[in-house]
Amino acid sequence: MHDAAIRIRKAGDRGHFDHGWLDTFHTFSFGEYHDPQQTGFRSLRVINEDRVAPGTGFGMHPHRDMEIITYVLEGALEHRDSMGNGSVIRAGQLQHMTAGTGIFHSEKNPSATERVHLYQIWILPKARGLEPGYGELALGNGYSPGKLHLVASPEPMAGALTIQQDVRLYLGWLAAGQGMSLRVPAGRAGWLQVTGGAVRLNGLELHAGDGAAVETAGDFTLEGESSSEVLWFDLV
Repeated sequence: MHDAAIRIRKAGDRGHFDHGWLDTFHTFSFGEYHDPQQTGFRSLRVINEDRVAPGTGFGMHPHRDMEIITYVLEGALEHRDSMGNGSVIRAGQLQHMTAGTGIFHSEKNPSATERVHLYQIWILPKARGLEPGYGELALGNGYSPGKLHLVASPEPMAGALTIQQDVRLYLGWLAAGQGMSLRVPAGRAGWLQVTGGAVRLNGLELHAGDGAAVETAGDFTLEGESSSEVLWFDLV
């Protein structure tokens, strides 16, 4: 089935590098991977899916003028930064940093036996030179399948990270055969990233790692082909 309002980014078409310690897929151009047709979507600049081997990771490195969200799907990620934060982000938890005027941080897999599987997302901020900031979010028991749950917002809200851009990020879970509606308001756009399982978006089949851009206002149907999980970005 074809839907002209939806542009699919297949998992197998992403940039891919296997460095041994790091197996990484890039939805958009990043590092050594450059595709002039895939440089981001609206303010969404990076969607990297990483699997980091036990006892390895990214040493201390800098960022600035970027909103960085990390979502751990499996395992755990140990974080330290120049703002004085140090913690272990575990499966089902999200972390956010406003890099702003500049931060340094490291990300390492503290396990001696298990890989950590994560998504790292970069969003362009509303302005340059913002004050650096940090936040964490653990998904509680109130997250039920069949609907979207807000996990990041430009307005401070209970149960959501506060980000410095007009973007709202939702997490959704679907059982096989279960459906929900996705709405794209006039003047906005949506990006769907499938992080697990398989779904149908307006009848178009998407699997783990696939993404889809939606730039036409309206209501879209999402149905689980299997037990599945998605990220939904509501963007200007």
